Amino acid sequence: MKHYQLYIFDWDGTLMNSIDKIVHSLQAAAKASDLAIPDENASKGIIGASLTEAAKILYPGIEEVKIEQLIKHYKQQYLTINATPSPLYQDAMQLLVKLHAKDKLLAVATGKGRQGLERVLAVSDTKHLFHLTKSSDDAKSKPHPDMLEQILQELEVKAEDALMIGDSRYDLKMAEHAGVDSIGISHGAGCLTSLNACKSRIIVHSIKELSKLIL
Repeated sequence: MKHYQLYIFDWDGTLMNSIDKIVHSLQAAAKASDLAIPDENASKGIIGASLTEAAKILYPGIEEVKIEQLIKHYKQQYLTINATPSPLYQDAMQLLVKLHAKDKLLAVATGKGRQGLERVLAVSDTKHLFHLTKSSDDAKSKPHPDMLEQILQELEVKAEDALMIGDSRYDLKMAEHAGVDSIGISHGAGCLTSLNACKSRIIVHSIKELSKLIL
């Protein structure tokens, strides 16, 4: 497979096994906000989008005040209340370290807010491995290409020299819109059907399989 100058990773469901924590936090936040509680599939289906965009998808026509309330409760749940473990996926740290040792540029493009992203980077001890990180507070929500376009511009890399890796259709559609190659990974939030419907180079099923392709 082609070797790229820049490798851009989604976070939740790609590098970190945080899907259960996100789903449980979202369901608790919906209950606290007096909104219909989304089932597991619906909750997984919005992972990758910003919280504001996710609220609009789950609750069409929702008022801004309700969106703010939902986001407030979600952040409380995710950051301080919900104790569901969220480890890095097996082999994720090794992959990042090896890419970094090869002098590859590494970046994160995530639908998480900046506060949440900084927290998980610190907890996972991975912040030093990334040259740039972008959150939903820094750019328009996926699948808009804004996040990737910012990364390419700031790191001075051409689109054809970058690879996006993500577990949801939001990641792969964002890459498509930005003219960036992508690899889908099926161990996260996205189902194989939705991933296969996107124009990614390939779909892998684990970090180990991904490592064999890109190292």
